[in-house]
Amino acid sequence: MPNILIVDDERAIRNVLKDILGNEGYKTDEAADGEEGWKKFSATTYDLVLCDIKMPKLDGLEFLQKATEANPDVPVIMISGHGNIETAVEAVKKGAFDYISKPPDLNRLLITIRNAMDKNTLVKETKVLKRKVSKVQEIIGESDAIQKIKATIEKVAPTDARVLVTGENGSGKELVARWIHEKSNRNAGPLVEVNCAAIPGELIESELFGHEKGSFTSAIKQRIGKFEQASGGTLFLDEIGDMSLSAQAKVLRALQEGKITRVGGDKEIAVDVRVVAATNKDLLKEVEEKNFRLDLYHRLGVILIHVPSLNERRSDIPLLVEKFLADIAEEYGQAAKEIDKKAIEALQQHNWTGNIRELRNVVERLVILSGKKITADDVNTYVLPK
Repeated sequence: MPNILIVDDERAIRNVLKDILGNEGYKTDEAADGEEGWKKFSATTYDLVLCDIKMPKLDGLEFLQKATEANPDVPVIMISGHGNIETAVEAVKKGAFDYISKPPDLNRLLITIRNAMDKNTLVKETKVLKRKVSKVQEIIGESDAIQKIKATIEKVAPTDARVLVTGENGSGKELVARWIHEKSNRNAGPLVEVNCAAIPGELIESELFGHEKGSFTSAIKQRIGKFEQASGGTLFLDEIGDMSLSAQAKVLRALQEGKITRVGGDKEIAVDVRVVAATNKDLLKEVEEKNFRLDLYHRLGVILIHVPSLNERRSDIPLLVEKFLADIAEEYGQAAKEIDKKAIEALQQHNWTGNIRELRNVVERLVILSGKKITADDVNTYVLPK
């Protein structure tokens, strides 16, 4: 249910607007002057504001300016019985969605509110779409380990050298792979991702190399595999340590010869692919246990990049938290929450078994459950184990 803040020093106007909006299915909150309105706006997330202009303590135009600076995505409709054309123009210039004179025409008011809500929804959807098609996220951090990774990417990306990225789950291996592709000469081509751990062993060869129609029971049509899809670009083999030995043999051949054969086919197909692989396993240990081919390990590991766990780079946590707070605020369409120094220190003391992924989830949890400012008490209550 949309939540609307009514800011007006006339109780009768507030009551009328509250009744009308309630009948239309809106939830409302009231403030008797601009100062009270600003306090409520700062502490609560609203979908729209109806604001009078002439009010004690803080007038409507001052409230409008503060509100649009704090959260420009929340539409503000100005309502006044003392206005003129100049006032209306000034209100719109300062960011008001619209200006309506008192006594308001109720039909026009409701239409204006619906239009403002529709625009707000469209703005939020546009931001979501932009995030989906935007460039690769920045690698956040100033620790020595992260600086070394960035420097390595700068050197390696322009080449076609194969890269093996290692590190714990959630540490950012996929982001490193994306940046290698982004900074490579292949960035105009596709980046095709394969999670080797998520594909059943009997299907991994079909997923990677494709298959011909009728090659097995469910092969009702020809399928183009990931190697062909990635030709001219980069193939990211995530969790390569979970790949079956039979699939490993075919991947090794593809890397050696630059050719693949679809399952059930006999035609060799040339592929021009740069492979970046990632794993959270110790592949040399897997080699000793006969679970991974040593020759494939050496083929994949021309360049080795190890992504440290978050526990190994705690100095980067303040920067990461700041970035996540901004991202979450944009996603929710609200001003970014502040976090105090002691809360940051508490987060730095936490044991981050889930690494960056866990930190992102924790920050979102704190944004949702904490007050206006995230404190150390919030961290102790919502993050740290009891």
